Amino acid sequence: MRKIILAAAIATSALGLAACSNSTEEKSEEAVDAMAADAEANADNAGEAIEETATQSAQTVEAAADEAADAAVRTTDDIANDAASVAERAEQEAAE
Repeated sequence: MRKIILAAAIATSALGLAACSNSTEEKSEEAVDAMAADAEANADNAGEAIEETATQSAQTVEAAADEAADAAVRTTDDIANDAASVAERAEQEAAE
């Protein structure tokens, strides 16, 4: 009788441990799935941040290039005006 009770207790313990193991395994799988989802969301957010930064950088470079081109045009116009003034003075002096 004693052996039957001992065997029943061992069987009950084994079933309890098996149930805990399944529960633990399910919880572990859920945790891994949640971590994978978090990692994917973080990767998406990082990608969006990088894309936004690249777009802002491109816009800044484009604006700087436009300013440089405008400055070059102004400088060229200034040189042309100075050359025209020098030519006018030279013509006036030659006419005198």
